[in-house]
Amino acid sequence: MRLATWNVNSVKARLPRLLAWLDETAPDVVCLQETKCRADQFPAAEVEELGYATAAHGDGRWNGVAVLSKVGIEDVSNGFPGQPVYEGETDDPQTKLTEPVLLTPEARAVGATCGGVRVWSLYAPNGRTPESAHYTYKLAWFAALREALAAELAGGTPLVACGDYNVAPTDEDVWDPAVFIGSTHVTPSERQALADLQALGLHDVIPTPMKGPFPFTYWDYRAGMFHKNMGMRIDLFYASEDVAGRVRSAYVDREARKGKGPSDHAPVVVDLD
Repeated sequence: MRLATWNVNSVKARLPRLLAWLDETAPDVVCLQETKCRADQFPAAEVEELGYATAAHGDGRWNGVAVLSKVGIEDVSNGFPGQPVYEGETDDPQTKLTEPVLLTPEARAVGATCGGVRVWSLYAPNGRTPESAHYTYKLAWFAALREALAAELAGGTPLVACGDYNVAPTDEDVWDPAVFIGSTHVTPSERQALADLQALGLHDVIPTPMKGPFPFTYWDYRAGMFHKNMGMRIDLFYASEDVAGRVRSAYVDREARKGKGPSDHAPVVVDLD
């Protein structure tokens, strides 16, 4: 069974790349993040031609997650219980929050049971700066995620929670720790949130690096950072004990980050016995 996770940074902008990658790599289950489209606008018909059923959760130009599966999709959950609502400034500069609005949880999580494995596609909040309301929201989001995953793990179902966590677990997961001092993604509180998830019995499946000593998954578009391998490992694959014990191999597909018009993230591919 081959599983994968990929922040595509707009599924519509990256659709030709996604379809070609699906055809070539042939994963059984794929978790996508930052799809940036409503669920009813997700290109389900196009991926269906390659044999994939779709569970998409999206609400517009921002965020958005999906699970694609060749081995069935059941028990779909849009979001998780207790998922907090962000009440600060909107991510959309065109939206003016001067009038009362009904705030709902952002489309940052979708879960589904695929081939007997409970799979979650996750897109954690960025956090912006440690002093911002968005950072407080990020930590609350992780706390609620922990409670939700704890309840699912208690049921004994094999589980994978993967996606763009927007946190680098250790200093080795960023190209230069000194550059990130005072920034999000590396603060003790964010890293503790990851440790709290692992304390549930989840294992961090670390992929094989395909260039250099570190398996980075994200590189900023600016200043040739990809070619210099100035990246971060923030796309994570967390697996319950029974899934982690079946891992045969895992790698970062750097080839998908190359060429014209790529996402700023590369897929992580995990093969299970």
